[in-house]
Amino acid sequence: MADKKESPQDPQNQINIELTEEIAEGVYANLAMIAHSNSEFVIDFIRLMPGVPKAKVKSRVVITPEHAKRLLAALKDNIAKYEATFGSIKQTDDMPRFPMNFGGTMGEA
Repeated sequence: MADKKESPQDPQNQINIELTEEIAEGVYANLAMIAHSNSEFVIDFIRLMPGVPKAKVKSRVVITPEHAKRLLAALKDNIAKYEATFGSIKQTDDMPRFPMNFGGTMGEA
């Protein structure tokens, strides 16, 4: 008799993930900073706005090194699929440069 192997379709291998409305809306970030220790990676997602001298961390994700490597592989896979569908993602080596008065005049106090 052959051993029964569990497939990803088996109910015991499924994860029920809850996504609240607030989290489903997402948070815009245009900068990420990554730090690590021997036991974890910390990824800060930051919103840098033109004309505002202070950037805010909008979300912080702490993961294990193993999960960081899985995230890297998943991002590579998704980028490859994206580029296969929509074409190459253009990338520059420079940080985005926002003029301090981008979007209008600067306010005065």
